[in-house]
Amino acid sequence: MNRPLKLLTIGHSYIVGLNRRLAHEMSAQSSGTWEVTVIAPRYFHGTRDLRPLTAETAPEEPIRVDFIPAHLTGKVHLFFYGRQLRELLKQGDLVHCWEEPYIVAGAQIAWHTPRRTPLVFATFQNLSKRYPPPFNLSERYAMRRASGWIAFAQGVVEVLAPRPMYSRLPMRQIPPGVDLQSFHPDPQGGARIRRELGWEADGPPVVGYLGRFTQEKGIEDLMAALDVIRAPWRALLVGAGPMETQLRKWSDTHGGRVRVCSDVAHAQVPEYLNAMDMLAAPSRTTPKWREQFGRMLIEGFACGLPVVGSNSGEIPHVIGDAGVIVPEGIPQAWAQELAALIDSPHRRRELGARGLSRAHDRFAWSIVARQHLAFFEQLLEARPPAALAGRRPTIS
Repeated sequence: MNRPLKLLTIGHSYIVGLNRRLAHEMSAQSSGTWEVTVIAPRYFHGTRDLRPLTAETAPEEPIRVDFIPAHLTGKVHLFFYGRQLRELLKQGDLVHCWEEPYIVAGAQIAWHTPRRTPLVFATFQNLSKRYPPPFNLSERYAMRRASGWIAFAQGVVEVLAPRPMYSRLPMRQIPPGVDLQSFHPDPQGGARIRRELGWEADGPPVVGYLGRFTQEKGIEDLMAALDVIRAPWRALLVGAGPMETQLRKWSDTHGGRVRVCSDVAHAQVPEYLNAMDMLAAPSRTTPKWREQFGRMLIEGFACGLPVVGSNSGEIPHVIGDAGVIVPEGIPQAWAQELAALIDSPHRRRELGARGLSRAHDRFAWSIVARQHLAFFEQLLEARPPAALAGRRPTIS
């Protein structure tokens, strides 16, 4: 009996247990044709608005997870993995790299992946950039070594696909997924969070925000919009970042109507989403950034929330017809749309149902995992027959 093919998937995001759901689903959806191993840092310091993270372990993880040292993790462009990486990469039939090809870690993975092993990069890069040395050299080397690449969003395709180093390679546009086991409608969990926050169960609708507390995420627009809405409302802001002090000062001006929660663990996020009546994503494009995807959007969908998002970057593509799109940087427009939802429980229920359906039909990890495996299978089949020795996975 032929052994399963070995898939190595590596990325610093895997340090968080919930982020390993893609690997779990690739293993499950392969029906035994792939043996999946995750490689992740033991510790990641993070930058600016990201808190330090230590490897989250699970007692009964359905895949193998190798946590290895990583260095310079306070500078995501410069960080690299420890010496164990080289030996681990020798064990794969295919390597899936969830690191950007232009960062040092991306080039390191390309360097240590054996020549005959297909290497697939996954990227969120949706801005046309020309990197200075050494990052331009890292990108060039990594993509010369790559066998294919995955674009997480339409904006990524538009920016990278025309570039020669990308256009010569097979590509698939595959979105990130959402864990429907963790993120789902949970009225009881939401009610519990409201009680812990000191809110009555039957109070005004809760406008929610989930993400980084930074200017590019549009926090100032959300505050300005809420300031002028006359209908009763409450606001639940979940995240962390350099604008936290400003947010807390603003919340003080609204008495008990606002809660700023900066100590919410990843596993608690679904309950906090369920404590909201709608989710706002007012991201603003800057010269150096535009919304790359907006994972909070699909998590909100999965919890049955109506979603209101700006037209920054990928947000309109993610929301589709399942939510409300508002021009970025116009607080008056945001106030109008949020007020309309606050005043219409029926509209909130309608949009919530649409979003829930979109989460299940488009962003479920099982669907996303099958798309990944189908692409990997295509790349393996393109190799000379002798390299496979008759071992070909089939995707059910």
